[in-house]
Formats: sequence, structure tokens, C-alpha cells
Amino acid sequence: MTHDLLGRHRAVLPDWLALYYEDPLEITHGEGRHVWDAAGRKYLDFFGGILTTMTAHALPEVSKAVAEQAGRLLHSSTLYLNRPMVELAERIAKVSGIPEARVFFTTSGTEANDTALLLATAYRRSNTVLAMRNSYHGRSFSSVGITGNRGWSPTSLSPLQTLYVHGGVRTRGPYAHLDDREFIAACVADLTDLLGHTRPPAALIAEPVQGVGGFTSPPDGLYAAFREVLHERGILWISDEVQTGWGRTGDHFWGWQAHGRGGPPDIVTFAKGIGNGMSIGGVVARAEIMNCLDANSIATFGGTQITMAAGLANLTYLLEHDLQGNARRVGGLLIERLRAVAARVPHVREVRGRGLMIGVELTRPGTDEADPRAASAVLEEARAGGLLIGKGGGHDTSALRIAPPLTLTVAEAEEGAAILERALSSL
Repeated sequence: MTHDLLGRHRAVLPDWLALYYEDPLEITHGEGRHVWDAAGRKYLDFFGGILTTMTAHALPEVSKAVAEQAGRLLHSSTLYLNRPMVELAERIAKVSGIPEARVFFTTSGTEANDTALLLATAYRRSNTVLAMRNSYHGRSFSSVGITGNRGWSPTSLSPLQTLYVHGGVRTRGPYAHLDDREFIAACVADLTDLLGHTRPPAALIAEPVQGVGGFTSPPDGLYAAFREVLHERGILWISDEVQTGWGRTGDHFWGWQAHGRGGPPDIVTFAKGIGNGMSIGGVVARAEIMNCLDANSIATFGGTQITMAAGLANLTYLLEHDLQGNARRVGGLLIERLRAVAARVPHVREVRGRGLMIGVELTRPGTDEADPRAASAVLEEARAGGLLIGKGGGHDTSALRIAPPLTLTVAEAEEGAAILERALSSL
């Protein structure tokens, strides 16, 4: 049955729509932190639909909210008053940290970042954008144009002029040998120099932890230091929280808060986890920025009632059960466990991350050369052992991406670490 489905997939879907595993997997259902395939095999899920099933599979509170809303009304568009959308916007505006916040809902992180770019360029009357090397911001025409990861950038054509800044990767690049203070100073000097050679940009867009790039991040405080330089010139700061938001990093509710010395960003984008699998994305911005557009705009499916019901239930559950605290506690244990494993595996260059957002970078033993074949091999071995993980990386890097639902238990963390240890040891 799976082979038949694979043949049908290849017959009607694009060649570039990648599938994991030599024998691709069909997931049929899930519960908690586990999923089952079409053959009935059970897996511990450490990737959550690419960080999207943030809370748990088949979470009763979310399933109930979706079912009840589906029984009343699925959709009406933003042309009509929408109580669930207003209620979720109120909740998100409150937790965003942005003063006088306005919220606009989309259906994905790509569309959220696209909207943020529209707002920033319109507000600043500039189509120049600063972005980070090794970054990923989506698959639309404009978001591909600011993505600093060649593996996810299929065209050089863009409506934007993009300038790439140092700093998103701590342990590689020309400043890797510096200590954290010197690293930040060098990146700020690079940014300042760059701004002297170009027309005033609209914004800097940055992921606090680079997701597709392999869960890399700068030292805490880098974007706060950047913001001082940007603020002097009126340049906006967009924090792409599509993967880092809602407490996943454990230490903070938003990834930008590790760099919050100068206050919140001007614009925050979000998606993935807030819907726990439902299609929700969005933008939070100061009112003067959000309201700067001088033409009509709507969202046919952004803010639709059924997704808003899911988001409300999911956010309520997350806050009432302190899933940020669970990510900090269980994630901390998992990181230390994986670091102990890594010390015995020559292929592991680094275990990094915070909370339940963990990257394991793989290289050829004794070198700094990426080893994507090793990453694929570990992915396969982990699956054989009953564990699903992800992979990523940017320029000359290969990394495993570990991001379980935020309700992960200590016992499940230990189980997953043991499976991953066996998979890594098989290299």
C-alpha cells in the first residue's frame, strides 16, 4: 500500500517536494508524543510535523474545540466580524511584548514573513532588506529572496535587494574563534560598515534560533546590540518566531527575549506551533506599522474560525500547563544526555540548542567537513529504532534537528536519547 501511494505521489506532485527516508513513511494517526504508520508501527515523534504539533498529537482540548467549531461554522473570511479571531488576537497581542500591538493572521509562516516584508518596506519606503546568512524564511517569491541558505533558495530573482549580515552561526565563519563579547562586537562592526555602503534598508529580519539552518544561534544579546545600530537609523527589526515562539526554547516565551535588552522587535512573525497542526500564521506589529498600508487588504483563510478555535485552545493549554517550563526542564535533561552521547561519537561536532529545540551537528571524524550522508544514515537508523527526527543545515553543514512536542516527559526523553545513541553509534 505504501509503495502504491509513493507511486501516485510521484505521478502528481512536484519532483522537488522532498520525502524523508529511502522507504517513505505514511503517518496515519497519533496520540501524545507518538505516531503510527500505515503498517501499524509506533514511533516516538521528536520532530512534530516540523515543529508544528507543538503540544501533543490528538490533544483532547484542541480536538474538542475544533469539533465544536466545525459543528457551528468553518469559515466566513475577514469581511465579517469573527469572535474567535478577535479573542486569539487579544491573547497574542498581550503576550507579544509589543506595545500597542496589532495582529494579522495568515495561513503559514511563509505568508507571515511575506506580510512582514510588505509592512516594513511600505512603512520605510525602501525595498532593501537585511537578513542573516544561513537563514530560512519561507518558500514564497519574496521570502526566498531573503533566505540565506542556498539549499532552500531556488532562484536569485527577487523583488527585494537583500544584504546578508554575519552572526547567525556561532561556531563557524570568520568570527568563530572569538569569545562571545568579541563575536558580538565584530558582527556589530560588520553591520555598521555594511550600512555605510547602501541606501537605508527597511528592516533586519532574523530568526533568534535558525531552524532549517540546523538550530544555530548567536550569543545572547547579539540582536539587542544590532538593534542599537538599527534604531539610530530608523531601521525596523523583524523577529521570525515561526519556529522559536510559544516557549519552545524553555528560557523564554519568545526567542527574541534572549536579545531583549533594547526592548521588543518592531514586528514579530509566528506560525507552526500555535495551531498544534492547524494552519495558523501571523504578524504582530506596532499599530503605526501595521496600519501603514494605504490600500485594501483581507485574508480569505487567515483567521478562519476553525483554526482560531484550535489556536485559542492550544495557547490556553500551553499557558495553563507551563509548557515553557517543561521545555526548559526536560529539554535541559535531553541536551545533557545527548552531549554525553556525543562525547563518545567521533562524527558529532556539536550538540547545541535550548529547551526542546536541539541540533546535533555531524561532520567527518577529525574534520569540520559536513557529512550529510551520516545525517541521512542516522535518520534511517533512528526510524528503525522507533524514533522520528529531522535534519537540516546550511553552507557546508549537516545537522540533526530534534524538536519534540512540549509535553514531552522525562521518560520519553530518555527513551528517545537511547534510540538516538544507538543510531549515532552505528555510524
